[in-house]
Amino acid sequence: MAILEQSQYDYYNNPSAFGNYQFTSLEDIINQFMVVYVGEEKIISKSSRTDIRFHAQRALAELSFDTFKSIKSQEIELPPSLTMPLPHDYVNYTRVLCVDNAGIKKPLYPTKHTQNPFAVKQEDDGSYDFLVDGVTGFLKNYNFEENSNLPASGSPLEQWIRKGPFPNPSGDSVKINNNKLEFIHGSKNFPANADPTLFAGGVFSRAYTVYQQIDVTDSISIDLTATATSAAASAGIKGNGLVRVGVTTLNPSNTNQLGVSFNIGVTCSGQLFDKNGYFNCAALDPTIFNLTDNNGNPSYVEYSDGATSTLSLENIDTESIPVDANGKKYLYVVVVSTVQDFTTVSTSSTLSTNTVDSIVISSDSFVTTLQEKTESTTWSNYKANKPSENKQHDYDYDDHIFEANVGRRYGLDPAHAQDNGSYYVDNLRGKIHFSSNLSGKTIVLDYISDSLGTDGEMQVHKFAEEAMYKSIIYAILSTRINTPEYIIRRYKKERFAEIRKAKLRLSNIKLEEITQIFRGKSKQIKH
Repeated sequence: MAILEQSQYDYYNNPSAFGNYQFTSLEDIINQFMVVYVGEEKIISKSSRTDIRFHAQRALAELSFDTFKSIKSQEIELPPSLTMPLPHDYVNYTRVLCVDNAGIKKPLYPTKHTQNPFAVKQEDDGSYDFLVDGVTGFLKNYNFEENSNLPASGSPLEQWIRKGPFPNPSGDSVKINNNKLEFIHGSKNFPANADPTLFAGGVFSRAYTVYQQIDVTDSISIDLTATATSAAASAGIKGNGLVRVGVTTLNPSNTNQLGVSFNIGVTCSGQLFDKNGYFNCAALDPTIFNLTDNNGNPSYVEYSDGATSTLSLENIDTESIPVDANGKKYLYVVVVSTVQDFTTVSTSSTLSTNTVDSIVISSDSFVTTLQEKTESTTWSNYKANKPSENKQHDYDYDDHIFEANVGRRYGLDPAHAQDNGSYYVDNLRGKIHFSSNLSGKTIVLDYISDSLGTDGEMQVHKFAEEAMYKSIIYAILSTRINTPEYIIRRYKKERFAEIRKAKLRLSNIKLEEITQIFRGKSKQIKH
């Protein structure tokens, strides 16, 4: 089989292939290693492909750090934040440069006298602050982006759960549709001999409930904000829609009667719970929302004006909620929907739709770890001030103001004797921070990686191919029991020699270039 399988025509018409001949893929190295070095009467009698792949990848990574040439670089226009994220495959940098308008790269120096430390968040008295403000994420699918029919059961910590009979003859439904929690209400005529504890005959609108459980163990209070739309009234047919969104400690899963039909124009009979401990006809009883905010308001918001609005409650007390047997505190976010004062049995044209667009629960919560301020004072001062190397003065030696500066250039650190700018690497946050004089400038980062990634990235220069083989052999033999020590030492030396040879080859030293440098140093016009 030919070594070159690609024709010259195909090569020159495929820019992505330019220069690829100088590299060998890691997969080819593994295949060739197994053919040449593994088998009977060979230095490695038996080895799995998995082991060889591991040692090959480790050898590739080690050679990438100090043998292979670094060919990776990124260029950005430095934003006002004065930071540059480290590349996704970054291991270390080789150079950080600034590019001027002529395209000439100017080196930036790393400053060792500043950093971006972890700034501990403190109270006014200096004590450490372990209270997190405005924590969200309590509710799953809080904005109803996941369209679905709501289940009647399941884990309420993971999804919205509906209560009530669905569907029913009047065409009612409850579902998530078009990024909204949608309640479609109709009415039905019930006979006079219906259950008197629920309704006493006449035209009725059902009350439907949707809920979700939230964990508030670490919270001392929560805020609730909801956006909802109540259906508009129709004269002589129905009143406005009614929507309530709130929080409660009562568990709706224990309420087999929540969501049944009843005449909302008639006061519900009975107590909040019946003799079996279940909700009676209490879906619209506001006392089910049994918490209060800091102003003493009950823990719900109500929409009943036939319009869309956003309402909020702040500082609903959760600190006093008792914990369960597992040391947890749970609340239930409950949505109740109905339509007021139906007077006729509904048809397809008289249905009412209530919707909820979003429900956001936020909290002031305790944490057990130190919190970080938004920005450290060290970093904010560094980026806000003009670098000292850019503060140039026209010295007037007759001016007493500059007497103290006479002779101060003696002993100046050469790294600081420039005005290109400075930087430091913040490995904790994965960013490079730059001085303020570099804002808006073009920054180039040359860096090294471990060469592990896609198949296209895992390549070895042919100058270092033999170093790869010797590294794999040494790694396999040195990790095997009962391998003679002289064999291990032999391949350790061979590995060292091949890596050294690869470094010399990859250094790309040209005699003519060295000669030219010497000629330039002697300042000769002719030789």
